[in-house]
Amino acid sequence: QVQLVESGGGLVQAGGSLTLSCVASGQTCSTYSIGWFRHAPGKEREFVAAISSTGGRTYYADSVKGRFTISRDNSKATGYLQMNSLKPEDTDVYYCAAQRLIVPTTTRDPDYWGQGTQVTVSS
Repeated sequence: QVQLVESGGGLVQAGGSLTLSCVASGQTCSTYSIGWFRHAPGKEREFVAAISSTGGRTYYADSVKGRFTISRDNSKATGYLQMNSLKPEDTDVYYCAAQRLIVPTTTRDPDYWGQGTQVTVSS
């Protein structure tokens, strides 16, 4: 079993930056892919970004390309989401997820989820 804990959310002004962290504990593995999603009540879950086990491949939703950067530090069992040029529409609860795969895929759901961290962008 793997436990994921997100942190780094908060309130920022439009155009500002924020970095989210996702720390894994338990039976972790460097071959796990990491992804970020955002989900607000009454709305569909939205994919944000994902990264392969080595960090060599990254994937982004069109809405965040050029603004967000996903990364990881396997020595610390931690994933990151650097968010720049934030917009009010980025406001949401952000969730970290992991798949027991070298490269992330949409053919199956993530194997593990974090508890979420709130990001609020004011105008």
